[in-house]
Amino acid sequence: MMPAVLPRFLVVSLLAALAAVPAAAREQPASRSVAPRGPLTAEENTTIGIFRKASPSVVYITTLDKVVNLWTMNVKEVPRGTGSGFVWDDQGHIVTNYHVVAGAKGAQVRLSDQRGFAAELVGASPDHDLAVLRIKVPGARPAPLPLGSSGDLQVGQKVLAIGNPFGFDHTLTTGVISALNRSIDGDDGHPIHRLIQIDAAINPGNSGGPLLDSAGRLIGVNTAIYSPSGASAGIGFSVPVDTVNRVVPELIAFGYYRRPTVGFNVIDRVSTVVTQQMGVKGVLILDVAPGSPAAQAGLRGSKVGRDGTVTPGDVLQSIDGVAVASSTDIDRILAGKRIGDKVNFTILREGKAVPVSLTLAEGRE
Repeated sequence: MMPAVLPRFLVVSLLAALAAVPAAAREQPASRSVAPRGPLTAEENTTIGIFRKASPSVVYITTLDKVVNLWTMNVKEVPRGTGSGFVWDDQGHIVTNYHVVAGAKGAQVRLSDQRGFAAELVGASPDHDLAVLRIKVPGARPAPLPLGSSGDLQVGQKVLAIGNPFGFDHTLTTGVISALNRSIDGDDGHPIHRLIQIDAAINPGNSGGPLLDSAGRLIGVNTAIYSPSGASAGIGFSVPVDTVNRVVPELIAFGYYRRPTVGFNVIDRVSTVVTQQMGVKGVLILDVAPGSPAAQAGLRGSKVGRDGTVTPGDVLQSIDGVAVASSTDIDRILAGKRIGDKVNFTILREGKAVPVSLTLAEGRE
């Protein structure tokens, strides 16, 4: 059966009659009542408090390029990229990632109150993916973030990340520590060691932003994500604060990181072949730099004949009691040391284990 259809004139008449009814006399649609929410949980209140206190110390960084107008030959600055950073001290120093500012001709820093300032580069360490900018802020300045420690972190701890993903400034994400002491390759191909792995969402623009613990303390600097698509896949990495607190003061004081060195060279492929032939474990010392800590401690390098044969020198087996099997192991251990620190080696020399102590000296990046 076909549904009944009202004649056009009747529909028009009904609409006209309805329009003639005063608005006050019409029945208003009723909204549903709001259910009582109750108080926020203790964890929610803690997270809200941490964000409110820490977010004013997080900054938005825009890097700049200089371009030339081919008609007028005037030079102007144009935006190049964006990233995050945070206030380090009361002198206007801002910490961010090296890859955020690498290759830029300038940078602008915008505070949470939307004030913007031109920034100058103070120093950078590509091997730690850290850089320090400086801005001159008249009047009220954001407070530096309180520092925590990364040496006692545990897998499963709650973490909070604040940054500017995709340009959305002061975005908060939360998660847990997924793993510790991770190593990944940096943008220049060199490995970055001792990183914190987190599952808090990290996306482009988060780089250089702070990683906080549940007490609101800085425990890391968010540096990279692992994702085939380029967006967060639940695997992010942060430079631990103990590394930051060792490197940043050097960047402020010297403009670069004074790398602690022992003064010998190794080549993994040569070391692997020779140690396998010798039937021992460790890293073959290929040569020793004159006047270096290794030379002063009496370490012996290897000799390479004209025909390519290698007469083995000392084989490094452990540093401070930790076994080493490659140059990566050596770099990972020394990455946590400072110039002037004493380290204890165990080397294999002529079939005997020999203890050797030496003091680390400066070796510039």
